[in-house]
Amino acid sequence: MTITYEWRGGFGDVELNALHAEGFGHPALDVDWRARVGRHSLGWVCAREGGDLVGFVNVVWDGGGHAFLLDTVVAGERRRSGIGAELVAEAARQARAAGCEWLHVDFEDDLRSFYVEACGFRPTAAGLLAL
Repeated sequence: MTITYEWRGGFGDVELNALHAEGFGHPALDVDWRARVGRHSLGWVCAREGGDLVGFVNVVWDGGGHAFLLDTVVAGERRRSGIGAELVAEAARQARAAGCEWLHVDFEDDLRSFYVEACGFRPTAAGLLAL
């Protein structure tokens, strides 16, 4: 079946909460994703196979030259099929079209090959402060 990618694509909170829970290994939460992305995001990319949501990435920004990837997730049975890399590529195209100069992402070591090799990010030094 064909995978379609849509910038600012439609989604339901229930389906995105289920996908997020599967991808990040936690129980399904009751997050109002529509309100969240409406307040904080430049946009997002939805990947669908048939009618099913099989991938999602959120692109938040500073209102200027910097955009940030959050919540990149692909359904378990569809991982390692290129969906994640295409989600990121579409996010990058759209951030560039909006005038952003930089696309940032942070990730754990086990995702280094995905972001650096598959998606073309350049490793940088960064810091993280738990709050």
